[in-house]
Amino acid sequence: IIVDMKKVIFLTTIYLLFTSCSATSLVAKGTIKEKITILDQAILDYGEKKGVPFLEISDLTYNSKTKQLHMVGDRGYFYTFSANFREKIENLKFLNAFPIKETNNKTITPDSEGLTHNSKGDLIISFERKPRVSKINSKGKIQSNYKLPKKLQKRSSYKTPNSMFEGIAFHPKHGILTAAEYPINRQKNTQQTIYALSGKEWHFKAESHANSAITALEVMDDNNLLVIERAYSGLSNPFYITLKKVYLNRCDKKKQCQSEVLASLSSFEGWGFNNFEGLAKVGKNRYVMVSDNNDRSILPTVLTYFKVNP
Repeated sequence: IIVDMKKVIFLTTIYLLFTSCSATSLVAKGTIKEKITILDQAILDYGEKKGVPFLEISDLTYNSKTKQLHMVGDRGYFYTFSANFREKIENLKFLNAFPIKETNNKTITPDSEGLTHNSKGDLIISFERKPRVSKINSKGKIQSNYKLPKKLQKRSSYKTPNSMFEGIAFHPKHGILTAAEYPINRQKNTQQTIYALSGKEWHFKAESHANSAITALEVMDDNNLLVIERAYSGLSNPFYITLKKVYLNRCDKKKQCQSEVLASLSSFEGWGFNNFEGLAKVGKNRYVMVSDNNDRSILPTVLTYFKVNP
């Protein structure tokens, strides 16, 4: 996302001075529609660990068996935390940080964007700049690459080098699912698409906000998808974060699927400029989302814990 960071920093400073960062203040503002409940929030502020800075978090995934929360950053860094998610975020502890490396131990060229894990606990990462989905170990080393559907293999298929695989998730039936940040070339801008690496596709209507983009995916308890869409079109307009449920089991013959907005969070309604890019399921109907601070010390990295109401 391209923004005027000087203006964002100024407005964020004003926002932080006159508002609270507590979960209570977040619940009081924005269009929640009684479909989600904010449970807790943490500001993540850490120095370097093993020479690796903590910044620009782009996605995360939680293993409920090991109680480990893994994160990945735009600059090519991999992080591991321990955490419990009950009524609040509990025992959050920063354990490890590694630069992401290729199979030959060469440090990767950013941009690492998406993170998930499969039913075996294998970690899966996705990238921009070069379309790529890979298996990665717990020390940030690439193990192997997955084959992409033909239409997703070439850089020329995407709007820009910075609009490739922001979101990734693992589905128990369809396997690895991913989405381009913006609709790929020759596709309507009003239509978002979920791709399975097997070649299957599902479409849903993009939000009407200008520059609406997919930043994160997660599989829900009923095997449908929870999606984050972000929209930024200048500081004179609201910065929108939309949480949307996409029904993979309610699609027509053209694979156009029904969707439902669960929450619409606007910077003009007290939500600030939190650029939420990561999403992870941490329990039944419970999720966390994390914001990218764009490597600006004045912008917080926000971890928000919420539940989707039945």
